Amino acid sequence: MNPQLAGVEAIEGTYLFDLRHSVKAYRLNRYLWMHRDPRFREQVLNDPEAAFAEMRLTAEERDLIARRDWLGLIQYGVSFFVLEKYARVVRISNLQVYASMRGETLEAFLKTRRVPASA
Repeated sequence: MNPQLAGVEAIEGTYLFDLRHSVKAYRLNRYLWMHRDPRFREQVLNDPEAAFAEMRLTAEERDLIARRDWLGLIQYGVSFFVLEKYARVVRISNLQVYASMRGETLEAFLKTRRVPASA
């Protein structure tokens, strides 16, 4: 491990995205990245199992996607940047993703945010 990252696993809520995780989650990250292509999005809508098979996703990876387990995806090694794009495709806001990662409803999550009073 990179010595600059020593102890990072002890920081609660921190999930390392390094080369090892990147390689492990390559197929899954590629699957999420492919959603930028309208034809692939259509394929996912019409036959998600065929899209999973085309990208050679494992049963675990398919389950993470099917359950929209946002935190599980991050812990598995998905890049936050493709996860964020995928959330948009499935019409889920970043705030909803963050709330889910914390195990909260959107309403409960929003109560934890500092929102300035409107003028």
